[in-house]
Amino acid sequence: MMRTEGDSWDIVTSVGLTALGVATFRALETIDPEPMIHDDYAAWFVEAAGEPHFTQMLDDPASVGKMRRFGRFMGVRTRFFDEFFAAAWQQGVRQAVILASGLDARAYRLDWPAGTVVFEIDQPRVLEFKDRVLAEHGAVAKADRRVVAVDLRDDWPAALTAAGLDPERPTAWSAEGLLPFLPGSAHDALFERIDALSSPGSSVATDDFGRGLDPQRFADTEEKFFGSNPFGNLDVSDLWYDDARAVPGDWLARQGWSVHSTTPVDLAAGYAQPITDMPAELLDLMQQARYVSAEKRR
Repeated sequence: MMRTEGDSWDIVTSVGLTALGVATFRALETIDPEPMIHDDYAAWFVEAAGEPHFTQMLDDPASVGKMRRFGRFMGVRTRFFDEFFAAAWQQGVRQAVILASGLDARAYRLDWPAGTVVFEIDQPRVLEFKDRVLAEHGAVAKADRRVVAVDLRDDWPAALTAAGLDPERPTAWSAEGLLPFLPGSAHDALFERIDALSSPGSSVATDDFGRGLDPQRFADTEEKFFGSNPFGNLDVSDLWYDDARAVPGDWLARQGWSVHSTTPVDLAAGYAQPITDMPAELLDLMQQARYVSAEKRR
């Protein structure tokens, strides 16, 4: 399943299926005896989509086996972005933009301060599925949630401002699990547009494999460490782009943002949930990956 220019997807195909997989592992992490995160909405999406590989995981968590390790990585990632938004609102930020929001339920499960607006950007069919499931369960957002159905390869700033984003006010931006799925040109334009739409006091967080992103190496290491492909028959690396692109942390620093970077291994240790029994190949790959947060200086 290779990418093509202008391709689109729903929740059980292509990039949409990866969002469903992430929701599955968030659901599994939630029912872990020592969960790193709580996402009671994730299971709703998996059940509604009815994709056999993922529904089997939720029906029989014991069958997950070594793939449970992948759920711990998703727990680390989810907690990083949860804490990023919490830090932003503690600084008085009341606008948040979740880029490629997929099945992210943060507008519902985080305790946003009164007056916060949360914008979610993603493909139209993904958002349609998500909204239908949430409505069926009577879910109520804890913020002013506004969906923006637009492809991130297109003119999403126009759609976002039309939905009410105020570039004169600080904004917290997240790009979670997104960057490898963008061509280099769209990847670099993403950060240029974030910078242009951000007033001083804004912040951004992303996860980035950077120069360590080798799709084949990732696939081989994934099979060895997790025992099988966490995404079933979908080879996620087929959906990635590995063309030239800027390093997000370096680019943001050059634009005057204050940048902090850490690895998923160090994050897990900091959460008192160290990832152990890791083969050298995966440890090396994870040490090259980065979780990046940055604040635009005043």
